[in-house]
Amino acid sequence: MDILLDNLPILIPLFAAQVAFGLIALVHVLKHPHYRFGNKIMWAFIVMLVNMIGPIVYFIFGRGEEQ
Repeated sequence: MDILLDNLPILIPLFAAQVAFGLIALVHVLKHPHYRFGNKIMWAFIVMLVNMIGPIVYFIFGRGEEQ
């Protein structure tokens, strides 16, 4: 328990960044209909279930062209 309390100042910003990045990616998935591959449902699951890596994968591989 002491280890957790000692590292809390580092963990809180990381958790906040993870939540913010996931929400930004989810909003982008829901607003944009164009993807390089896959569909909206697949990318929403990846973004929400794969935590920090899911949004990164979406923005690198899934995001389609802006119109």
